Amino acid sequence: MTTAYLTHPDSLRHETPNGHPEQIARIEAITKALSAPDFATLLRLDAPLAEDAQLLACHPAAYIERIRKAIPVAGIYQLDADTHVSNGSFDAASRAAGGACYGVDLVMAGTASNAFAAMRPPGHHAETQTPMGFCLFGSVAIAAQHAMDRYGLSRVAVVDFDVHHGNGTQDLLWTEERALFISSHQMPLWPGSGHTDERGAHGNVMNLPLAPGTDGAAFRRIYEDMVLPQLDRFAPELILVSAGFDAHRADPLAQLDLVEDDFAWVTGALCDIAARHAEGRLVSCLEGGYDLPALAASVAAHIRVLMEKGA
Repeated sequence: MTTAYLTHPDSLRHETPNGHPEQIARIEAITKALSAPDFATLLRLDAPLAEDAQLLACHPAAYIERIRKAIPVAGIYQLDADTHVSNGSFDAASRAAGGACYGVDLVMAGTASNAFAAMRPPGHHAETQTPMGFCLFGSVAIAAQHAMDRYGLSRVAVVDFDVHHGNGTQDLLWTEERALFISSHQMPLWPGSGHTDERGAHGNVMNLPLAPGTDGAAFRRIYEDMVLPQLDRFAPELILVSAGFDAHRADPLAQLDLVEDDFAWVTGALCDIAARHAEGRLVSCLEGGYDLPALAASVAAHIRVLMEKGA
């Protein structure tokens, strides 16, 4: 089998103000990096628009309509201090969620061993009825619900190694006893959530705050001591990854000290868990990462491991 790579030109139609870190150039940098011969065997597919039922599994109809009505005919509209929309933003966000769900479909069907969805805007800060942190729809949480509702899975793990806490994913999965949400993130840092005592309605949330300056060795120890054993105990039937690469030492929005090799290591470790418990089924979705060279190199390292493990 192979690794599926899901993206769509609509990701380039979500415009943000000049100087905004969550910019079109992020996808362009990834696309350039993945044009190298190393990635010739990727199964490259378009990310579809999300089905209404997929969005409604996590967000109420009134919220979805509110986002739709906020989309301007031209220019850029500001939803909050950080989050903006342009004419192409609704379709881009819908395809981010749809691509995550399609990745689930591909690995559940055995068409691909694993998948990576490179879409923007990101999703892990979008709460049930609140867009925030550049995010409109909770793509990874939507994919988790899709996996449970369409395929009857009873143990879906979501691992978020973005430098910012995945408050939206936590909110969307808080009462979902079939899902385990694990987030490692810098603290203190926006959005300020993600404390260790936030455990979910069923003990289904694990938060691992990391001090500024945490390096790769400390990051790996935390995953070896805390995350991987918890995943083994949970024995997931599918792993979803919120793959934010803003924990890189070069990223301008935070102060962790990871490098590409650390992202490659955690990718391999999560793939090994998936191989033990989930027939290798793993779907990864782009979240943060705002230094363009570091983002491109980190995504390339991430996908190289997915390809190696999925071969």
